[in-house]
Amino acid sequence: MRPTRTPEFEQRLAKRYRAERNFRRVGLGAVLFSVAVLVFLLGNMLINGVAGFQRAEVEVTIDFPTSGVTGDAVSLTAPSAMQTLEMQGLPDIVTFFAEEQLGKDAAAEISAEAWRDIAAALAEDPDLITRSQTFNLPTSSALAAGLQGEGPPAMQALAERLEKEGKLSRNWDMGFLSRSDATSPQAVGIWGALKGSMLTMLVTLVLAFPIGVLSALYLEEYAPRNRWTDIIEVSISNLAAVPSIIFGLLGLAVFLALFPNLRSAPLIGGMTLALMTMPVIVISGRNAIKAVPPSIRDGALAIGASPVQVVFHHVLPLALPGMLTGTIIGMARALGETAPLLLIGMRIFVATPPEGFSSPATVLPMQIFLWSDEIDRGFVERTSAAIIVLLVFLLTMNGLAIYLRNKFEKRW
Repeated sequence: MRPTRTPEFEQRLAKRYRAERNFRRVGLGAVLFSVAVLVFLLGNMLINGVAGFQRAEVEVTIDFPTSGVTGDAVSLTAPSAMQTLEMQGLPDIVTFFAEEQLGKDAAAEISAEAWRDIAAALAEDPDLITRSQTFNLPTSSALAAGLQGEGPPAMQALAERLEKEGKLSRNWDMGFLSRSDATSPQAVGIWGALKGSMLTMLVTLVLAFPIGVLSALYLEEYAPRNRWTDIIEVSISNLAAVPSIIFGLLGLAVFLALFPNLRSAPLIGGMTLALMTMPVIVISGRNAIKAVPPSIRDGALAIGASPVQVVFHHVLPLALPGMLTGTIIGMARALGETAPLLLIGMRIFVATPPEGFSSPATVLPMQIFLWSDEIDRGFVERTSAAIIVLLVFLLTMNGLAIYLRNKFEKRW
């Protein structure tokens, strides 16, 4: 017999359906709000950062046969070619042709290091020495600001004149990805900091991942259940919540005391960040190991596998995707850290990329912090461009980790 649906029952049922619809609306609204904030953040960063990949340049034609610059394919490609060209007066030659074509006032606003771009072009193509060639040379920060309608009126007028003559424009600066830090926003590059971040993250990964995974395996599979194990587990959980600057103090007190000559080196930075990342990997690794069904262990033991084979041939491969997830989170956090690296001296001006793990270096977040502290507007644009590079680096690193996680993921 079908039960009678009273009005009170209908009201309660309608109320539950209404609550479910409201919950769905709230959830959808939360997702849409999150997406809108993300789109706004990325859009704002892209709009500001696009200008950071450009720089103001003037066109100057150099007639090498009449310039007095000499050399051949061997000398122009030698390591000492830059010094040789400077001794031959290439900076003065650039100034001479610039004054002849643009005027003294415009020639004075060409970057003092512009001749190095010409020297690099000669090293790449020594045949340029036999003909005339037009170069796009970086300008001073003042003229670049004048091109954007900022700065003194005289500089704006000069920029307007050169732009009308077709001699001044903003062009894509691919050298931004291959140069290192400089004192002028027209000459800065991100490669030094990017290479420093790569070396630092490599040291962090090599140290934190194997130690974290082995620690998780020991605590979950081998460690006896007693008071000492409980203390260790609580300590690891507490370390995961410790402010990052504390790990910087630890790196300063321990690593720099042991290796005082490696201050600001990627090796010290990676060791410091490995301490910060390791607890996250241990916790995620233990949770991943717990998620492996006990039947996997029982089945492996039943067919004759030893306890070590059970762990390394069955449990670890099945838990590896979860461990990689924790590693992604830990490495992403380490990539954006600045506080620990401040204390070990990585807040420095590095004009050349690091040659190895023991060379002085800085990292992308620190480079962004340094540029954001400058008053020149050109550095504001370069800061946005550097943030875009950092995001791309982070997405690439996470994408690789996700690919590896999906590759090793197994279903049961």
